[in-house]
Amino acid sequence: MKLTFYGHATVGLEIDGKKLLFDPFITPNPMAKDIDINSLKPDYILISHGHGDHVADLEAIQKDSGAKVICIAEIAGWLGNKGISNTHGMNIGGGYDFDFGRVKMVYALHSSSMPDGSYGGNPAGFVITSKDKKIYYAGDTALTYDMKLLAEEKLDWAILPIGDNYTMGADDAIKATDFINCKNVIGIHYDTFPAIKIDKAVVREKFKKAGVNLQLPAIGESLDL
Repeated sequence: MKLTFYGHATVGLEIDGKKLLFDPFITPNPMAKDIDINSLKPDYILISHGHGDHVADLEAIQKDSGAKVICIAEIAGWLGNKGISNTHGMNIGGGYDFDFGRVKMVYALHSSSMPDGSYGGNPAGFVITSKDKKIYYAGDTALTYDMKLLAEEKLDWAILPIGDNYTMGADDAIKATDFINCKNVIGIHYDTFPAIKIDKAVVREKFKKAGVNLQLPAIGESLDL
């Protein structure tokens, strides 16, 4: 399984020949200026919630690639009104088997609305189960006791926000690794805006002292998980 970081909270996963893309926010992000969205060609786009910094490139990438969008039911309805019908609506606690593995939609503590102000349903995270790895993509979330339910999932990796202000910061993300019983973390949702700038050296040291393997890949960098 290969993970590629595209900046902010945008992550790609390659699983058994299928390409998954989470929360595409690339063209409005100056830090991701070297990423060509038309080269991504995902098979699936997973959307955690409706904020602009998670759906900015959703329509463009979907129309270019024909990808199926996996999202909360309300966002599927919103896309339908825009002429995008290749969607799979879900809701919190539900799971579904796709050709790359199983997706379970899990709780996230945040807010959600679409860029046009319409209702975006509830924010969510995803647990992705493939034949050899189990990955938690937390989306935008605060630390919540509901995460303790994920300890039973035996996660291999967790993709967690660490930028603070709008989501968990580093300290709460470290607590989250105890709740979910996963010590391999890819950090997301940091540095993009002034309010979520982090000192990477300080954050790396905090995770190291806590015994957590934190990876902060550069934009465009891929990791073998």
